[in-house]
Amino acid sequence: MSCPILCVEDDPDIGRLLTSILVQAGHQPTWVSTGEEALHRWRNASLVVLDLMLPGIDGLAVCRDIRTHDATIPIIMLTALAGTRDVVVGLEIGADDYITKPFDTDILLARIQALLRRRKAMEARTSSTLMKIKALEIDIDGYSVKFDGNMIQLTTREFALLVFFARHPGKGFSRSELLDAVWGPEFDGFDHTVNTHINRLRSKIEPDPARPEYILTVWGTGYRFTDAPASASDENAP
Repeated sequence: MSCPILCVEDDPDIGRLLTSILVQAGHQPTWVSTGEEALHRWRNASLVVLDLMLPGIDGLAVCRDIRTHDATIPIIMLTALAGTRDVVVGLEIGADDYITKPFDTDILLARIQALLRRRKAMEARTSSTLMKIKALEIDIDGYSVKFDGNMIQLTTREFALLVFFARHPGKGFSRSELLDAVWGPEFDGFDHTVNTHINRLRSKIEPDPARPEYILTVWGTGYRFTDAPASASDENAP
């Protein structure tokens, strides 16, 4: 699966390394060193690898801007900022993954491949699958979500998480189980990644995020989706 990938990195050594490993993996990388360049080039990419500490417009601002225009393009933050708060902020503003420097190139490639596979699988669905749970409507084929008829913008990871929950109504999952199912077994990040994404998802789909109706907390275990009956046009969807 060869894809155009935008690498935003101001360190020339890392920029050249990213370019080299992506070419070897069969992708088509474009390397830019500033946030300004990134904002002009990301629309031609299938995935963005984004440094946070950039001259001028920083990586957080770039991520926010991309998310105002496109909720689905995968974004991996690659940064030396390794504090828990830094990770949480990065995920909260819309990153799908967060990798700290120094990084293992094999792990980075595995994370990139996992996100690209997930996006391609969603785009390649040929059967129309529409799930309706109370006021929530999930169009898996159309890669869209509505609440009370109003379109909701979700990131790739948020959408994958919501679809996974909706396909397993009433079943409780631990954070580690959700990481394996939605992020993939190759993901070695923190459990709070799940918490952050669920909080963001609740803020978008719940009428009152403080009293969730769809994604429920199972104390001492993790989370479960409501067991309210759902209608679907394709009952055999995986």
